Amino acid sequence: MRTNRQSASEPVPSEGPRPRQTSDDLELPLGPRTPAYRFFEALPAIISFTAVGLVFVLPFIDAMVGAVYVLSIVGLMFARAMLGAIDVTRGFLRYRRAARVDWAARLTDLERAMDGRPSLAHPRGGFRAAEHKVLVEQITGDPGSIMRPSSLLHAVVVAAYNEPYPVIADTIRTLLHTSTSPDRLLVFFAYEERGGPAMAETARRLDAEYGYRFGAFVLVKHPASLPDEVAGKGANITYAGHRLAEWVRERAIDPHRVIVTSLDCDNIPHESYFDCVAYEYAIALDRERLSFQPISLYITNIWDVPAPSRVVASANCFWNLTTTVRRLALRNFASHAQPLTALVEMGFWSKRTIVEDGHQYWRSWFHFNGDYRVVPIHVPIFQDAVQAGTFTATMVAQFRQLSRWSYGASDVPYVGVRVFAADARSPFCPGVLRFLSLLEGHVSLASISIIIAIGGWIPFVVAAQTGQATSVVERMPMTVGIVQQFGMIGLVVSVLVFNALLPPRPVHVPRERRATMWLQWLLYPLTLLVFNSSTALYSQWCLLTGRYRERFDVTEKTAGGMPRTGV
Repeated sequence: MRTNRQSASEPVPSEGPRPRQTSDDLELPLGPRTPAYRFFEALPAIISFTAVGLVFVLPFIDAMVGAVYVLSIVGLMFARAMLGAIDVTRGFLRYRRAARVDWAARLTDLERAMDGRPSLAHPRGGFRAAEHKVLVEQITGDPGSIMRPSSLLHAVVVAAYNEPYPVIADTIRTLLHTSTSPDRLLVFFAYEERGGPAMAETARRLDAEYGYRFGAFVLVKHPASLPDEVAGKGANITYAGHRLAEWVRERAIDPHRVIVTSLDCDNIPHESYFDCVAYEYAIALDRERLSFQPISLYITNIWDVPAPSRVVASANCFWNLTTTVRRLALRNFASHAQPLTALVEMGFWSKRTIVEDGHQYWRSWFHFNGDYRVVPIHVPIFQDAVQAGTFTATMVAQFRQLSRWSYGASDVPYVGVRVFAADARSPFCPGVLRFLSLLEGHVSLASISIIIAIGGWIPFVVAAQTGQATSVVERMPMTVGIVQQFGMIGLVVSVLVFNALLPPRPVHVPRERRATMWLQWLLYPLTLLVFNSSTALYSQWCLLTGRYRERFDVTEKTAGGMPRTGV
């Protein structure tokens, strides 16, 4: 690892009258909840089940009221579909443009501007080229306005449980071939004691074969059955995070120069990912209060997985592309990066949740009393779609994965009790808006697909039986069908984007699979019902009844003929 590092400007400290919350204040509760907490836990299920129930109840009260209720929701979803089509296209185009940028060259531009030297010759166009030119001119006049890029280190916490060696080795090898020099990557391999002797042997072998090629390669074994933890990724990477902080202190490395990325052991970062993060971190004045969110694309093994899993994976890709252009909707998800200093202050990630990635946004937002934001990184980290041996096993694994993700509804009480607390430290109005957005997202996930699927027929059937039929009610099935057909425009746009994202067809995949990549979209409505709505309702029912999920169900996957587990 490099030992001579040039100085850089000190980070801008956070200002504000409110003291920051400690890591204990930020942790999720275990055991009995307060009445207020229980109220917010039950709220998503109450609203979701009520929203679906009204489809059946309102027509018996007044068929027209029931029809208006359904048509209002269908109309809202149509507008969202159109906006979503626009935003997924914008997100895709930004991804394509950002992926073509030589971010290492732009970092060199910043470095040379700090030294008063002209930029080296390289292509000047591309994503945010005009902004970069202005920035270089500003730095030339004020070299201390940014952090020196060459001083930055990337700590990469790779989480593993019981995955086989070839799966993990693929990820480690990709870290050696990014545009960032490996001697600036500090790899902390966080593996579980629960993985047994095989996992320990995998860790030892990885260290022996690859460790010497990085700035550091540290093995961190997370002990089993530590108190006050939910066994899972959050507890694992938090344990490794504390070891990272200790390692940095022992070597007198300035923690402000360390950016931490958490990776699953089957993740493949884009070759420019670390340089892109370094660029955004170096130029930001409020870098301590930022996190950096790349695009998660579930396409690594997309040609090999069954059609329903492909549809689910594509929907996740669409959402991740869309949020990169919706700053207010952008949250931490899957792999992301944060400054080491911020992570140390807040006690790293939560040790008590099975959805530590999404929860990290709220943990950070409350730690910084609302003075926190997520910066989109428009290059991807590639991940696997769910695949597990047989078709049935894959469907079960897919359901378990989405059930775990939808348990993010557990953030509703976490946010609610803090936003509406009498001694709340975060700003009230921004907090309320975020709370409502969070609540609405989980309610929509659980209920909207069901309402659209059956809502057009219920008022019509009830009205026919009760004699309340009107022309509007009689045309309900046809009206909803027509709106859905127009809504397919948004789906068509998304399908075109998905096909543009596809990696080349592997040689072992028959040519006929290309046709099924188009036909699979006939399963889209059914997939939303079977997986999205059902898993969301199940998770919200667990919260309503106090059946808390305190076990991380590892999702089995298969890629390239090699079984794997992952998140």
